[in-house]
Amino acid sequence: MVWPAAVDPTAIDGPTRGQARGPRYRKSSFGLYVPAEVDGTGEQRIVEAAATYRAGVVTGWAGLAWLAARWFKDTERPVPLALQADEGTSAQPHLVAVTQEFLHPDEVIRLDGLRITTALRSVSFEMRHAPTVLQAAQAFAMAAYDDLVSIEELRAYCATHLPRCTGVGRVREALARLTENAWSPTEVSMAWHWKDEHPEAGLLHNCPIFDRSGRHVATVDVLDPDGGVVGEYHGGLHLAGQQRAEDVVREERLRATGLEVVVMVSPDLSDPTGFLARLDSAYERAVGRTRRWTVEQPPWWTDTSTVEARRALTGVRRERLLRYRSAA
Repeated sequence: MVWPAAVDPTAIDGPTRGQARGPRYRKSSFGLYVPAEVDGTGEQRIVEAAATYRAGVVTGWAGLAWLAARWFKDTERPVPLALQADEGTSAQPHLVAVTQEFLHPDEVIRLDGLRITTALRSVSFEMRHAPTVLQAAQAFAMAAYDDLVSIEELRAYCATHLPRCTGVGRVREALARLTENAWSPTEVSMAWHWKDEHPEAGLLHNCPIFDRSGRHVATVDVLDPDGGVVGEYHGGLHLAGQQRAEDVVREERLRATGLEVVVMVSPDLSDPTGFLARLDSAYERAVGRTRRWTVEQPPWWTDTSTVEARRALTGVRRERLLRYRSAA
């Protein structure tokens, strides 16, 4: 990554005015330039936004991306920069979104040369400014995916640092329905619509299911253990070829243990009516079925369903048990 430079007549700290107008440089923002071959996406885009205000602090989704949160890396929204109230506002809304909320010094860290807000501040910013409570819950879940925040840490932070901040009510509303073990935003959406329809359901995310002899049957996207219903999200990759064949075998294996499976597909995200109808039917079919499955984990299984449990893993064990996250 390259920090943008202003025009320098000596060509020591930046391009000359003539060089800046030539093909070897591109303008990253007002008065700042980087070599033309530097790709202005991903983390480089965050650097270019941060350079527009040297006193600014990167926060929100960009702060999480800089902390290596995988689900925020390809975000194309303007980069949130926290500024003091007397530092002006951005005239580059395509690149920078200025926030002038109070920022305590202990909420700022420096990582790889860039000043960013702590994970808790960044995720709370995303949640407070999310358009909906569901999107706030998705932001938290995707930060928890990389073990940057836990529910208890957020709850404590909300009480001590955010009591009067804009949007804190959205965080408080989301707290009761947060999960630390979702593997994608779509899983959060599925569970959210499910819970709206069946508020009594105690849903578990990415819960391992075992047969009565302790053998692992499958780890499912969402499970209601009381109702005996499994929810699976199938995106485009699940609809054809080898993956579809594997899904069919997996669903049959789950049904053989006494579970009912309901599938959500991408159109259900914008209009969950069809999914909810299928969900109700799955509950009806599950009534009275013999349960040949359990969520009780055998002694050989290592639980990784919480941020605390994942943080406790080290070395080869961590690499092996969380390999699926690296692959994702």
